[in-house]
Amino acid sequence: MSARLTSYRFTLTAFLLAAMAVSNVLAQDMNWGTQPDTTSPIKVQLFAQLWTRYNQNNPGTLALGQPQDESFDIGVRRARVQAFANINSRATLFIHYGFNNFNYAYQNGGNRRIQAYFHDFFGEYRLFDANELKLGAGLSFVNGLSRFSQPAIVALPTMDGALFAQATSEQNDVTGRKLSITARGQVGPIDYRVALSDPMAVTTNGQPARPIAPEANFAQNQRTLQQQAYVIYQFFDHEPHQVPNMAGTYYGTRKIFNVAAGVIYQPDAMWRSRGADTVYEDLLLMAVESMYDAPIDRWGTTLSAYAGLFHHNYGSNYLRYNGAMNTGTSMLTSDDSTALRPLTQYGPSWGNAFPMYGTGEVFFTHVGVFVPRVLGAIGIMPYVSANLAWFDRLNRSLTDVYGIGCSILLDGIRSRVTLELQNRPTYGVDVSRDPFGELVNGERRSQVALQYQVVW
Repeated sequence: MSARLTSYRFTLTAFLLAAMAVSNVLAQDMNWGTQPDTTSPIKVQLFAQLWTRYNQNNPGTLALGQPQDESFDIGVRRARVQAFANINSRATLFIHYGFNNFNYAYQNGGNRRIQAYFHDFFGEYRLFDANELKLGAGLSFVNGLSRFSQPAIVALPTMDGALFAQATSEQNDVTGRKLSITARGQVGPIDYRVALSDPMAVTTNGQPARPIAPEANFAQNQRTLQQQAYVIYQFFDHEPHQVPNMAGTYYGTRKIFNVAAGVIYQPDAMWRSRGADTVYEDLLLMAVESMYDAPIDRWGTTLSAYAGLFHHNYGSNYLRYNGAMNTGTSMLTSDDSTALRPLTQYGPSWGNAFPMYGTGEVFFTHVGVFVPRVLGAIGIMPYVSANLAWFDRLNRSLTDVYGIGCSILLDGIRSRVTLELQNRPTYGVDVSRDPFGELVNGERRSQVALQYQVVW
């Protein structure tokens, strides 16, 4: 028998033994409290959220250099692999890997091939027998501000998350995750989490650096630590505490009512110009919120409702557009003096984007009703949502985004189809009467998206 054949057989035998060992410990039940936990030493979850969408593009949108008033696209909104390991009775490790927003225009350095990356790489140690105190470190989703700053994205009543609550996403973090040392726990009705985070350099976010301007932006030459805290008072059931991610609904498996408050603070995080001078300003984000998610009859019909009020101070007149899996690639700037000029200096204002982040106030709410066993094991959850913002840079006019949709739960969160209609505002600068430009509202736009979520 040749040495090479012996080596192949040894490798194959080792692989089979490893596969058998893994098959004995894997558990696909990391389902954010919708089913009981198990004591398996390793829990693995794979999930994907697949989109098909029709969108009315913002005025002036270009797709690959061509004007496109409306678009149809097919994409992968999220695809992830997660693993949670009980190292021993007190130590745990959570790893989360995957990618987002893969559609026709996706590219990284001119390359369409998917660039997956680690979202979380987080270790924790539980100091006491219960969950009174856990200390952790790593690339972490332990955040301040709000439950939607650290969402369990597969367990939401709406199709997508309240993205504005991931308030520094892709500016000085990785999709909301930060290099942090953390402490979290549950003491009686109190659930708390605090984090000291080391923000990443803004110049490494993969986007062209924005020049300093009279409006504040994330400073490119400052490095200060970020401080975060989030506290919940739970009136009824406690929420799960295995991983930091927080669900938006438990589909009738728990009785949840709570109030919460959160804060994120980073000194000198922002900069702006004032004449020839550079001015540094603090980042201060605060929120109060409440969630109710509980059965309302003996058949398990569940009311899921949330309301949160956010005060965001990113510095003077900060504003940033964002659109999930954007349908456009650039913006046409017309010389026609009668046409509204787009707000191109605040991020990608084309496609399906809208002003999502800014200095000012935001009120977000959703209400949904989960009806189980409508047809056999199939349940449905219709819902409505509203995102209302008053940003300083937009003269504190109302920026209102509405959603209405319905999920069909073919097999709980493991196989879920969601159809959602979203309606949003657009803005432009009118130079027909004022050569310096007057901020005005443009036409409202809508998108209809169909999502299939599959979770293993």
